[in-house]
Amino acid sequence: MLLECIVQNKQEAKEAEKLGVDRVELVSAMQEGGLTPSYGTIKQVLESVDIPVQVMIRPHSYGYVYNEEDFQVICEDIRAIQELGGNRIVFGALHEDFTINEKMLQEFITRFPDLNITFHRAFDEIASQEEAYKTLSKYHSNVKQILTSGGASNCEEGKEELAKLVHLSREHDGPIIMPGGGMKPSNLGRVHHVAGAEAYHFGKSVRMDNSFANGLDAEVVKGLLENTQDR
Repeated sequence: MLLECIVQNKQEAKEAEKLGVDRVELVSAMQEGGLTPSYGTIKQVLESVDIPVQVMIRPHSYGYVYNEEDFQVICEDIRAIQELGGNRIVFGALHEDFTINEKMLQEFITRFPDLNITFHRAFDEIASQEEAYKTLSKYHSNVKQILTSGGASNCEEGKEELAKLVHLSREHDGPIIMPGGGMKPSNLGRVHHVAGAEAYHFGKSVRMDNSFANGLDAEVVKGLLENTQDR
């Protein structure tokens, strides 16, 4: 079982790696749901750790519908990440009817064919996750993971839908389903028992006082890693 944690800077990334976290998602402005980090932060993190770094690509916090100007900003951000030696991004774009913006996704893959993409929780805004999954499966060579709570407010509430999506991913040999959103050390067992996913994504629940204002809680992370190794 793979463990991914959110980090916000070089110090947190190094601490996560030291504690044994498998992969990190680098994000800024968590109070706005997570936005693209600064160039300097991305550079520092990529240079300081050896574990995979997934960089959030989200130019603003008001939805997942992007116009042409947003598209150009996103392209510049991706180009900068690749120049720094990275190729992993966390991204999701929708149409106003809450369907996947497939045209935009295709354009990014055409421009940046080496991208490793995690389609983020924009996926939880979509009415038919099964149809959305089949759409994203067409791009499995680039879309490697889908971060989702199963369309619910958190993974525990969405665990039955997560189980269906995990089954779908194995059936189609498509993007891996990574439960994220409300994942806690205390509910990992219950979610995993139903969903049976290969990777799980944790945010504030592995931080001191459950706050992004504080660093990682070493004891909580160590306990979580011991728990995942047993599964």
